[in-house]
Amino acid sequence: MYLKTIKYTGIGFFIFILCYSPRCSAQDISKKDRDKYISAMMRNMTLDEKLGQLNLVTPMAKTGPFATKNINLKIMDGSAGNVYGILSAGSMHSKLMLADSTRLKIPLINGLDIIHGYKTIFPIPLGLSCSWDTIMIEKTARVAAIEATAVGYNWTFSPMVDITRDPRWGRVMEGSGEDPYLGGLIARAMVKGYQGPDLKNETSLMSCIKHFAMYGAAEAGRDYNTTDMSMISMYQNYLPPYKVAVDAGAASIMTSFNEVDGVPATANKWLFTDLLRNEWGFKGFVVTDFNAIQELMNHGVAADTKEAARLAINAGVDMDMVSESMIATLKQSLKEGKVTINQIDDACRRVLEAKYKLGLFQNPYRNYSPDKAAKVTLTAENKLLAKEAALKSIVLLKNDNKILPLKKETKIALVGNLANNQREMFSMWSFTGDANNVVTILNGIKKQNSNVTFTLGTQVNNDTVFNRKNFEKYDASEQLKMEDEAVNLAQNADVIVAVLGESLGMSGEAKSRTDISLPDCQRNLLKKLKATGKPVVWLLINGRPMTIEADMRYADAVLDIWRPGTSAGDAVADVLFGNYNPSGKLTMTFPRSVGQIPIYYNHKNTGRPYIPGQTEKFVSNYIDEQNSPLFPFGYGLSYTSFSYSNITLSDTLLQGDKRTLIASVQITNTGKYAGEETVQLYLNDKVASVARPVKELKNFRKIMLQPGETREVSFKITLEQLKFYNSSLKYNWESGAFTVYIGTDSEDVKEAKFTWNK
Repeated sequence: MYLKTIKYTGIGFFIFILCYSPRCSAQDISKKDRDKYISAMMRNMTLDEKLGQLNLVTPMAKTGPFATKNINLKIMDGSAGNVYGILSAGSMHSKLMLADSTRLKIPLINGLDIIHGYKTIFPIPLGLSCSWDTIMIEKTARVAAIEATAVGYNWTFSPMVDITRDPRWGRVMEGSGEDPYLGGLIARAMVKGYQGPDLKNETSLMSCIKHFAMYGAAEAGRDYNTTDMSMISMYQNYLPPYKVAVDAGAASIMTSFNEVDGVPATANKWLFTDLLRNEWGFKGFVVTDFNAIQELMNHGVAADTKEAARLAINAGVDMDMVSESMIATLKQSLKEGKVTINQIDDACRRVLEAKYKLGLFQNPYRNYSPDKAAKVTLTAENKLLAKEAALKSIVLLKNDNKILPLKKETKIALVGNLANNQREMFSMWSFTGDANNVVTILNGIKKQNSNVTFTLGTQVNNDTVFNRKNFEKYDASEQLKMEDEAVNLAQNADVIVAVLGESLGMSGEAKSRTDISLPDCQRNLLKKLKATGKPVVWLLINGRPMTIEADMRYADAVLDIWRPGTSAGDAVADVLFGNYNPSGKLTMTFPRSVGQIPIYYNHKNTGRPYIPGQTEKFVSNYIDEQNSPLFPFGYGLSYTSFSYSNITLSDTLLQGDKRTLIASVQITNTGKYAGEETVQLYLNDKVASVARPVKELKNFRKIMLQPGETREVSFKITLEQLKFYNSSLKYNWESGAFTVYIGTDSEDVKEAKFTWNK
């Protein structure tokens, strides 16, 4: 047992054994015993040791300006109570062992950015969300937890639940899109998947909800930028997924880089004390994002490091990621009376409670076993789940003349720089993934059709600014040569499959873009391929919605495969050849042009709404672009087709607060293939005390229908679904007329009306 390594003498030894007895270490004891255990420990801690628990250090500088210096010494002297970013199992074990050198031998929380898989990589979160399959999403998080904990990690900085309406922001790939209802369901699924039923379980990975709060609304889609919105927008559209994640038991939460109502999040007492703890009852600990305390000086709310650290702990922040501002200055601030010992103790206690809940005091190396890791990592079952996730994430955007699915004997010309690159099936957040186990698109197709030839066809990007920043090169003469090779290859094929889109380095953190269209070199290739007269199937690889309206004309079919992960090629081949009928539905609107951004389905109406087809000039529209998106929220085609009957309601006039309305629709598979349809229900509150969105997603149902099969789908509508935040931030419903919409996406819907009075 861990306690056997402890060697102390005299009264100190007696106190230590009293506090750390096996009886106290048992992880199934009550909260009362846990509090006694931690209180006894804290009575034996010095101020420096308490401050050390507030310090999170890292050996890497992946998403910030610097790494921690002298990290080993800081772990040994207790000034670094937590670590993240240790990538080598041997190095990790060595650093965990360093905690044995501290006086009290308090174990370390050991974190890592495990965003969409550890070694087995699943589709990016935005892609996963397009499955609308929360059960499967929970399973992907569970697999990530099992793989990561086997090598010693016990904390992940995931899920990101930020609602976002601006695809220029590179981090949209890390979230679940634009809708608060669906985003909340996915947040709950991921928290449950990571943490399991009990944090003490050796395969439980502590989740960290990020970024609190409203980071997805960064102005101009520019990373690390400010936000500015009304309190109603916060409560109605942006805060709900965080609240759902907190209610699901998320054990930690991360501050955001932006300001909230004029105050940077990391210094925002209303956000972390009044809202998160007092209103929502959050019991876990709050960690900053990378160097966020130091950055309070750049925000202009702190004059120096000492003031920045004071603002953070006063706001309710418990742990300082990397900047080491708290451990450097809080002792002096305490002497000056600018912070209290109770604030430091509260922060320290919350960190220690997390370690206790994780079972680290019983076993600091919980589940660490290189032998076990080999048995649970990249298993056949994990790869199969990765394939299922990729299959369900793929969205069919276009299928003219039903060119898809392809026959397996079709002679294919496979073209594209991304088609045979294992690492490119990942994202910037897959640095722990095993690329050697990736099935490329070329290899996946070859497994089912040996009649395929391949060439690169194009370089990834000819934007000199992008290439300069990302260390890529562009050669114009080489580009022409590659295009000619692709055209020659296509001449001898029955169909062209072009794999084009964003490279790994074009989306993710610090990957904001003002131009989210297909790079010119790739577009030129697509044009030339279409000019051959052969059918073109475009596999779009991307980490965000893109402005591809002009490019769609050069393809007969378009499949958005996102960044699909370990089993990419197997999943893509199954969709291409009809072994799987694509069922993905977009969770983020695709704009026609960047001038439409921000664009989202649940917008509010205006006093002068534009009505398609009208000639009135002085209405809310563009003179050079349509109002409508290229692809709306919820959109996704199938190899089959579905027809919807009109909606039937169990009642159209309801009275009182204990009623339930049933809305039903008949759905028929009118095509030749079995297919899965995501039936979506939206509501609109026609007249209310504050302006309400034109539609809000309130429920959905996934059904599988055989050709010719009809099924009735019914939804319960309750008063809870009619509630909203009014101008006083009271959450309630109001009497009046409502419209219910049911359909295949947020625009293609049937509608019915009802009235509900108090």
